[in-house]
Amino acid sequence: MQLLELTPAEIAFLKAPAPPSSGLPARLTHKLAATLSARLRLPVQAMAQPAPESADVPVSPTWLPDATLAALWLTRRLGGRSAVGGTSFVPGSFVRTLDAVLAESWLDAPGADALPLALAWHITAAPTQATLVLQLPHSTTDMTRWAREVIRHG
Repeated sequence: MQLLELTPAEIAFLKAPAPPSSGLPARLTHKLAATLSARLRLPVQAMAQPAPESADVPVSPTWLPDATLAALWLTRRLGGRSAVGGTSFVPGSFVRTLDAVLAESWLDAPGADALPLALAWHITAAPTQATLVLQLPHSTTDMTRWAREVIRHG
């Protein structure tokens, strides 16, 4: 088995200083942009935006990437250059990656944050513009339990 060299984006991610502990949304926004940049192998910016309201409260965090972001992930991870259109299919590897980022961000400062109902980001990657929404459970205890399970099984 041959190990591949790290890309410049992956090296930058590993060398990046940890963001100041300014709450879950700020930590998560920083980590999402860094992780997506490394995994997609192109510069990604994540900008927080108002999250849509939802009547449902999930038991565990639920990611809702738009079709454009799902298509970009799938295209780039399969070696393509740019995504055209969108897809209704959200790859499991994408959700697992997002779960790991969220779990790490939550466990970085457990108990320090109350959970918002949802978070949302405007994602910019090269010419691609996309939206990512995260619905969260209300209970911080449930969130901590979920995060530990993700880290343990990741």
